[in-house]
Amino acid sequence: MASTRTRADCAHLTQGLTTPLPRLWAVLGLTGTFMVIEIVGGWLSGSLALLADAAHMLTDVGALGLTLLTAWIARRPANDSKTFGYLRWEILAALVNGAALFGIAGWVVLEAVQRIGHPHPIRSGLFLTVAAAGLVVNLVSLLLLHGTRSGSLNARGAYLHVMSDALGSVGALGAAAIIWSTGWTAADPIASIALSLLILIGAWRLLRESTDILLESVPGHVSMPEVQQRILAVPGVLAVHDLHVWTVVTGVVAMSGHAVVPDLDAHPGVLDGIRGEMARLGIGHVTIQLEIEDECGALREVAHPRHPEHGHLGHRH
Repeated sequence: MASTRTRADCAHLTQGLTTPLPRLWAVLGLTGTFMVIEIVGGWLSGSLALLADAAHMLTDVGALGLTLLTAWIARRPANDSKTFGYLRWEILAALVNGAALFGIAGWVVLEAVQRIGHPHPIRSGLFLTVAAAGLVVNLVSLLLLHGTRSGSLNARGAYLHVMSDALGSVGALGAAAIIWSTGWTAADPIASIALSLLILIGAWRLLRESTDILLESVPGHVSMPEVQQRILAVPGVLAVHDLHVWTVVTGVVAMSGHAVVPDLDAHPGVLDGIRGEMARLGIGHVTIQLEIEDECGALREVAHPRHPEHGHLGHRH
């Protein structure tokens, strides 16, 4: 019976958090196809910006494929050994996405520095055409993923990948225009370095957020002193200790703790009061253990004789 409730709770918590798979499949197809075109175009034109963007697109293809795989895995139901299901797979994928962005940006910077000292001849006409086409493809992909940019970390990771591709296309297009009009080939590696710096900003944010979730850090919008104050303000609560607040997955914030109550009769009301206060803070998964204090000052768990389901564990949604 407990296992059934857990699976139902998990399904309720994850409702609306799934990644939009059809759109991601469309973006994966567009990105993979144009990646091949950019590799050929970069090789024929001699442009580092195009080759770097093609390598970035290769990373994107892998990241989008991983996103689709983990989104499918995350939809698998919870079971007795994985009571939260497979939600954390999306956080692992987000961590890999961020690390991949760091790696590709570093490679581009190193290659660009070498090219500034040893310029390569570039076919500016072909460079300009491929860069313009790449911008169009990336703008279409951004439009497809626009509604997911504030969703799960996985969806946001995919959006950041495509956005960095779009920025890369803008930089490549600008460099191609400069080379085509002035013949200054250093514009190509300089544009690549500027692109890498923009990519690193998004990668750092993605890595930081995914790492915080894996470390079960307190979410940025939650204040632990306020959590404690709100619990203490619930009628019947004398003290609170062992408080923990963490993010299970994007949009699912959990809290656990111990609350001290004066007597057994306050038990059901206290659970409802705490649950309501936590909901106002955006915490929807609340587990509270209630305790009473005896004459010697020692705490002991509540064991209500009439409501055993409201015993030491108050797990409410």
